[in-house]
Amino acid sequence: MNIIFIGSLLAAAAVALGAFGAHALKNRTDEAGLRTWDTGVRYHMSHALGVIAIGLLQISPAAVDATWLEVSAGLLLAGILLFSGPLYLLVLTGWRWLGAVAPLGGLLLIAGWLALARMVW
Repeated sequence: MNIIFIGSLLAAAAVALGAFGAHALKNRTDEAGLRTWDTGVRYHMSHALGVIAIGLLQISPAAVDATWLEVSAGLLLAGILLFSGPLYLLVLTGWRWLGAVAPLGGLLLIAGWLALARMVW
């Protein structure tokens, strides 16, 4: 599947989830919950843009290693799911144990950027 397509869907979802948090969660959670949701949305969007940038590199005329681009995009996608996803669910469900999953997602996000750095090295 096209990496730019996936990144675009991730970005659209980040906007929708940001709007949901700004409007629908005001009466459902406290300030700490809203901040947690916002953190999830910010990381979600910034890394969705990273996935799009990787897709743009993939179609650029410059010589790039497609394998490292795919690894990087895959790690960023997994990182978004395992970082932002648990934060969203924590706010919606109150299940505090989900906060322990987010650091794994953060490590995957870091690994995704390091894979991109490795590609350009």
